[in-house]
Amino acid sequence: MQPETKPQRRPAPGTRPRPAADRPAPEAGPDHPDHPDHPDHPGHPARWLILAVVCLVELVVVLDNTVLNVAIPSLTAELGASTADIQWVINAYALVQAGLLLTAGSTADRYGRKRMLLTGLVLFGMGSLAAGLAGSAAQLIAARAGMGVGAALLLTTTLAVVLQIFGAAERPKAIGIWAAVSALGFAAGPVVGGLVLSHYWWGAIFLVNIPVVLFALAAAAVLVPETSDPAAGRPDLPGAALSVVGMTALVYAVITGPEHGWTSVSVLLPALFGVAGLVLFAVWERRTPHPVLDPRLFRDRRFTGAVTGVVLITFGSGGALYLLTQQLQFIRGGTPLEAGLAIAPFALTVVALNFTGVSARLIRGFGPPTVITCGMAVLAAGFAVVALVGDGHYGGLLSGLLLMGVGCAFANPAIAEAVMGSIPKEKAGAGAGVNSTLAELGAGLGVAVLGAVLASRFSGLLPASAAGADSLPEALGRAAGEAERARITSAFAAGLETGQLAGAVAVLAGGCAAGYLLRRAGGDGGRGRDADGAPGAGRAVGAGAAVGTGAAAGSGSGSHTGAGPAAGSGPDPGAPEAVEPGASAAPAAPTAPAVPAASAVPGRPEGGPGRGERR
Repeated sequence: MQPETKPQRRPAPGTRPRPAADRPAPEAGPDHPDHPDHPDHPGHPARWLILAVVCLVELVVVLDNTVLNVAIPSLTAELGASTADIQWVINAYALVQAGLLLTAGSTADRYGRKRMLLTGLVLFGMGSLAAGLAGSAAQLIAARAGMGVGAALLLTTTLAVVLQIFGAAERPKAIGIWAAVSALGFAAGPVVGGLVLSHYWWGAIFLVNIPVVLFALAAAAVLVPETSDPAAGRPDLPGAALSVVGMTALVYAVITGPEHGWTSVSVLLPALFGVAGLVLFAVWERRTPHPVLDPRLFRDRRFTGAVTGVVLITFGSGGALYLLTQQLQFIRGGTPLEAGLAIAPFALTVVALNFTGVSARLIRGFGPPTVITCGMAVLAAGFAVVALVGDGHYGGLLSGLLLMGVGCAFANPAIAEAVMGSIPKEKAGAGAGVNSTLAELGAGLGVAVLGAVLASRFSGLLPASAAGADSLPEALGRAAGEAERARITSAFAAGLETGQLAGAVAVLAGGCAAGYLLRRAGGDGGRGRDADGAPGAGRAVGAGAAVGTGAAAGSGSGSHTGAGPAAGSGPDPGAPEAVEPGASAAPAAPTAPAVPAASAVPGRPEGGPGRGERR
């Protein structure tokens, strides 16, 4: 019996069959070098120009965390701002930003990362204009809060855009550059602020953002491709509300704890409210079909190890750098501008090692677990050197700053790589939100806890005449003579030393914990294993691996990276990215929380051709 054959389709009358040479070639599969999923695919043609634009945006956002440090006297004199007003001017920006990061990342995945990048630029620019023209402390606080909304969108979208536009081979270097710009912004804030204030009034430190925002708007509209999650589903409004309320309340408690006391009602109530909100958020996210953040990610050892590193490196770094600025001003007698210049070698070292690609080559050669552990160990050694010899000649402080820069340059990109590599690429915005949120929380906790260590040690060493003093200037004002003033200064230096050593221990512990968890995730750095150790469920970045990446963990105040040497061989069940023509990026394989398979054309089942497509 002859098998049944389908009749051949004949060309319509008056037409000729297309020659074979003119027919479009079949679409390249994932193993073809031209396919975006292939390890050798270079990425978007304008990727380096786009990286320059997003790094410029990131630099402005991070600068605004520290640029106000030199403007406090001007604000006090010209606006009549009280001490409480000044604290709110500084904290409103960080508080709103930290509370919205998770929601901002999820929103970017759902509605488009380019769209949210442009929206963030508009909000940040409008807030900067309002801040520069503010006529009272209340107006300035409101404007800073508006800037925080834009900053939350920008921190998450710039990071997610970097993930989308680079191929696997160049992605670690791009992440390192993103991380270096964050460190540069932290150190350059007081310097830029001092230079602006030496020629203009205090509002100019905000108005200088406007030309940058206008340029970035034009460049991003032309260069940045639109990408989004094609399987995002409906918005998770209850989850977004719970995350905003919980994170805002918790960060508020962390920020105000050192001022009001950790056992005061004004700190305990927001802390309990924030914890309750985050618990409800976790419960809700387990039940909703389209969560802001899938709680199952925390069952993935690779993700858990990476976020452990984020929290502890920013805890130690944020707290130790906060103590270092006090050491430079109170012990060495420098101004905020001079303190910023003194810290500059730290930032310049981070920039040099990442812009030259040294960090990226180490990550590819040794794998993120090893680089994270070694980098955080070098960073901890730098903190210890600053603590033990930093109050002497500047040469001792400089050696500690250089060690800190080397450790930060190696560890930060590798930690961000591990965070983002453990999250499906179509959830890049949510991954960026997790990374930035934990960096904010870790830095805030570091300032609060290490500041408390400083205060406890300082108060315990004060002479009887200065007992109960809350600050070094207050204690010096009570001193009976020069000998007692010297004793009080030595007590403060001892408190700084103890706090910085505590930060070094936290960073070292974080490096060991993160490296251990990442190695357990895959035996060799998390290669191709899921939360339960099963091979093939996820892939981590290594030498030439086409997998998910991340961006720099936060460096410094309010700012803000393993994987084995090769990719795992597991299939990628995640939904591919919806990318405009011209955009190209290699989707990351999802880890423990499996994402339902989806076609490149939304609404079409996986595998078969759509209506009118070639067979």
